[in-house]
Amino acid sequence: MPIITLPYEDLEELTGTDKDTIIERVPMIGADIERIEVDSIDIEFFPDRPDLYSVEGVARAMRGFLDIETGFREYEVRPYQIEISKDADIEDIRPVFGCAVVRGLKFNSTSIKSLMDLQESLHWGLGRDRKKVSIGVHDLSKVQPPFRYIAADPDFEFVPLDFTEPMSMKDILEKHPKGVRFAHIVEDFDKYPLILDANDNVLSFPPIINGTLTMVNENTTDLLLDVTGLGDEVYTALNIVAAALAERGGQIEYVKVVKADGTEHIPLDLTPRVKILKRSEIDSLIGMDLSTDEIINQLNRMGFGARELGEDVIEVMIPRYRADILDSSDIIEDIAIGFGFDNIPAVFPMNATVGSSHEVADISSAMREIMTALGYQQVMPFTLTSERVHFEWMCREATDNVTHVMHPISEDQTMVRTTVLPNLMEILSMNQHRELPQRIFEVGDVVVDGKTGLHLAAVSINAQANFTEARELLDAVMRERMLEYEVSESSDPAFLEGRRADIIVEGKKIGVMGEFNPQVIVNFGLGQPVVGFEMNLTGK
Repeated sequence: MPIITLPYEDLEELTGTDKDTIIERVPMIGADIERIEVDSIDIEFFPDRPDLYSVEGVARAMRGFLDIETGFREYEVRPYQIEISKDADIEDIRPVFGCAVVRGLKFNSTSIKSLMDLQESLHWGLGRDRKKVSIGVHDLSKVQPPFRYIAADPDFEFVPLDFTEPMSMKDILEKHPKGVRFAHIVEDFDKYPLILDANDNVLSFPPIINGTLTMVNENTTDLLLDVTGLGDEVYTALNIVAAALAERGGQIEYVKVVKADGTEHIPLDLTPRVKILKRSEIDSLIGMDLSTDEIINQLNRMGFGARELGEDVIEVMIPRYRADILDSSDIIEDIAIGFGFDNIPAVFPMNATVGSSHEVADISSAMREIMTALGYQQVMPFTLTSERVHFEWMCREATDNVTHVMHPISEDQTMVRTTVLPNLMEILSMNQHRELPQRIFEVGDVVVDGKTGLHLAAVSINAQANFTEARELLDAVMRERMLEYEVSESSDPAFLEGRRADIIVEGKKIGVMGEFNPQVIVNFGLGQPVVGFEMNLTGK
């Protein structure tokens, strides 16, 4: 989750109250205070509230929560003066495009940093590390409209941000730090996205880097915002940034986008979404009867607009920057936050039940005791991984029993693991600065064919690691489990041929053990022999 640094002076000025009040109350809107410094506070917000990724957004939310300025926040948006044409070729590369102008800003080093931090936090929170959304912020005084969003040849040259000499777009992907980091997003295309002004000056090479010409500084007063990507998250990000700048006193202005076929589009939309709530829904979810006036009051405190339409029916206006509001339950949650969870009376449940431990919990606990007694240290890696680590680095063929992540946050978290050993090898690779031997294990979940299972896996790395060590460990574990087992010849390519075995219980394979394939060891950047085993604890 993103951690946002909020300078006290800036926060107090935008909120209209003192820092002690803010520090005391801000956790109640769904935030964790990470650390309190002399001049600032670091706060961690949930990923579903990207509108709080800046001091401006937090100040707006706190003004309502503290009853300083309640209700729906309306921003004046002036008619467009600027047009941007959109090349037909860009539709197959990075098709969704949003833009706006914000004028009359007064920047200082703090407000510039806040804007840049918001930009990067949105790249992570909404943009999936720029793949789905990337944001450009430009000093409008340095360029001349009308602008063009085109698909450019990779040999096109300009001076990228943080550099002083022109580079081709192809060289930027190979040599510029930002280009190297984000090249995978565009490198498979024959042409690359580019935003130009009327004189062919470069504003941006999205989603990689801006041109140095339009860099924002303390003398900047008028901004052009460009947001490019793959879906509607582009418009959400545009709304959030534009609203944040309006909180700084900026005047928002529409920009018209003209497509190659002549159709026109205004990307920015700060008009509220409207949702109808029924009192019965609210009472059911919160668990108590609130009056209509109380409900409307709490909605206003949380930044919504609300009015009673009729008996037991409330119309709610939802700000466009609230990307987290998907259905009625999200609004009702905000009503409860506004009312205060600590003010909701505790009620004993109607039914009395007797708890007992689950079989899986019993097995997990027993295996942890066994492994720690054998000198192994428990680790808890993520259950999300990538095909590269899970299959390629383990020298295993990809299987079709994998559960993939529909909208992965990064290339390192694209699937749910089906085995545990790759995660343990990753941990060894990240701890090469520690002395040997290292012996670690995990009792953890895997998902195979959409079904969750429980696996035990352990690895040992040291100069003398061999098959005998792995077999002795397995003997000890199975003896403590009071299970008879056999081994048979294995074909698992993750292990060294002739020094690997399948684990058989009651005629059924439940796992594998042995010395790891030297190529696997190299793939994980390790320099010592590694042995290990993995078994299914619940599938026999």
